[in-house]
Parts: sequence; structure tokens; C-alpha cells
Amino acid sequence: MNIDTTHQKLRQRIRQMKGAVVAFSGGVDSTLLTYITHQELGDTMMALTIKTPYIPDWEVEEAELFAKEYNIRHEVIELPLPAILIQNPPERCYLCKTEVFKTILHQAAKYNISTVIEGSNKDDLSDYRPGMRALRELNIESPMLQLGITKDDIRKLSQQLGLKTWDKPSYACLLSRIPYHTEITSAELTRISQAEQVLRELNISGSRVRSHGNIARIELPLGQFPEILRSDQRVKLVEKIQACGYLYVTLDLEGYQTGSLNKTLKTEKDHKE
Repeated sequence: MNIDTTHQKLRQRIRQMKGAVVAFSGGVDSTLLTYITHQELGDTMMALTIKTPYIPDWEVEEAELFAKEYNIRHEVIELPLPAILIQNPPERCYLCKTEVFKTILHQAAKYNISTVIEGSNKDDLSDYRPGMRALRELNIESPMLQLGITKDDIRKLSQQLGLKTWDKPSYACLLSRIPYHTEITSAELTRISQAEQVLRELNISGSRVRSHGNIARIELPLGQFPEILRSDQRVKLVEKIQACGYLYVTLDLEGYQTGSLNKTLKTEKDHKE
């Protein structure tokens, strides 16, 4: 789809709404959606960010800064870790999104806004995404997904509009760093957040720290291997991540893979069969 056509179709779709609350995480997708929705709906829209123990503070702060820069009505709501997520079940994304979007719907009702939208795109259909079911059940609209807009489209359009987030690495909540059926604790979430902050400070983008007990398994794009394996960089990285509370620091030779811990679900299924 031509990027200009994509742009106009998205604006037209949003223009049809009488008002909307945008679920705004601060990521590439929701930032574009928030920006365009604000341009089209003005004061009849609101951006709403949910802050949980498994979302790092820096991501919420970036959402706040963006909203302030563009004078967008914005609210941050804090939610505790739901008890149902403590054992990190395979359907965690469904359970989490159900809780999060019920909260957003409740808040939207306070402002007499009946439409809640979020930033899923066509590429989100290519992986295990149980959270999509929660969106359908709660009648949350996903205009970019409905229009067949891809991640690449979103990045190109964001760049065209001058949004700083156009090349921001994709991000997922900290629960995605922990193997399924592993108890979630605040200490573990803090440890992972601190370890990933180390990568950010060393300008290692698009990376993940998958946490396996006392092992930190780093996933990063293959093109960044030479940089991270430089003697001075490697030593510094190991020292800093061990200081976060890990005994071993490893590099996954397969590189960064979205939802890599979902491999265990297939293994569990094969064993059952």
C-alpha cells in the first residue's frame, strides 16, 4: 500500500470517531496513533498510559514527554501486578490486556468517551499473541490492524511526520523476559530492568535480557555482535550486568527473536502429544 494512501486512510478512519481514548505506551505504534488521533480529534481525544511493575519507568517517562511536547491530553494510571499473573502463565498477555483495557474503558467512561483504540498492526498477527483475543472481547478498536498497516508502514509514516520514535526499537513488557510458569517477583522485574538499562547506556539497541535464574541471556541483532564482543565493551557489559544480580552473562548466538520464549510452548505441546 502506498504510504500516502495509508496515511489518508488512517486519518479518515479516525476522523469518523466522535472521540477516542488511545492506549498509549510510548512505543512506535501507539505514538503514531496518538499523534494522528490528536490532530484529527483535538480535545475530544485523550491518551492514556498504564504504569505497571513490569513496564520500566523510562518508557512511561517517554510517553509523558511526548504528550507534553505536542500538548496532548494525557493521563497515567498505576496498576499493581495482578495476582493472576504472578506465576507467569502462557496466557499472560490475554490476562494482562483484559485487566489493562477494562481499566482504560472504565476511565474512558468517566470522560463520556465510548471508543478506545490501540496500536496493533498487521505484523502482530504473525506471532503468538493471546492478548488479541482480549481486545476483541472488549470491543477495543485497532485501526492500523484493521487497515492492514504494517510495522514498516508505521515507521515510514512516523519518519515522514517527523516523529522521533520512527526508528525506536520495538519493546515488550518485562514479563516477556521471564520463562513461562516462573514466579514473578518485584526483585526479578527490577533486576531485568536494571540489566536492560545497562544495554541502553552502552547504546546497544533492539536487545533483550532473557532471565533464567542466575543466567542473563542477551539477545541482540546479529549486526551488533562485533561491537558487543569488543574486549573493552564485553568486559564492561559483563561487570555491569553481574552487578544487577546475575552470576553468568551469555550471548544468544541466534540473535534477537521476537517472542523467543514462546518456543517453550511448542515444546510443552509436543511433550503432551
